[in-house]
Amino acid sequence: MKKVGILGGTFDPPHIGHLIIANEVLHAQNLDEIWFMPNQEPPHKIKSGDVTNIQRVEMLQLSIEVHSAFRIETLELDREGKSYTYDTMTLLNEAHPDIDFYFIIGADMVEYLPEWYKIEKLMQIVKFISVNRPKYQLETDYPVQYVKVPDINISSSLIRERVKDGETISFLVRDEVKRYIEENRLYES
Repeated sequence: MKKVGILGGTFDPPHIGHLIIANEVLHAQNLDEIWFMPNQEPPHKIKSGDVTNIQRVEMLQLSIEVHSAFRIETLELDREGKSYTYDTMTLLNEAHPDIDFYFIIGADMVEYLPEWYKIEKLMQIVKFISVNRPKYQLETDYPVQYVKVPDINISSSLIRERVKDGETISFLVRDEVKRYIEENRLYES
């Protein structure tokens, strides 16, 4: 069976931390592909507001175009309302019965797993892989595999703030994404 990792997030904007995590997990777990899945309305976050779903997908495409094992899955963007991982993984499993899915989360989400919607059922239909994040523990009673990645303390909110403040984002995002942000005047105050 094909092995695919799912890396979900707002990707608002996508940054090199996302790419490093995807690449590290791809190789450490011998996966065939990583599917980046931008979400519409994550239940635990407030939307930032000024960037469209289309723009997030375009920036993500610019980010991943250099890696043949990376692709974008827009299932959550195509649905209305809140995006619950259980519902998404149920749909993906139905659409791709020939794929073993691995859901990639950061250590910040490991701590939150007991609060996830239908977590017990979710654990039955997908395997979880967690990566370390600064300031978070990788402890849980759930069966989660761990992949050690370089500690890179970059976030989309940091990048948005730097753009708003007129600071550089060079090397935090791919050059193509930086250009896209500048040309479309995204995240400016």
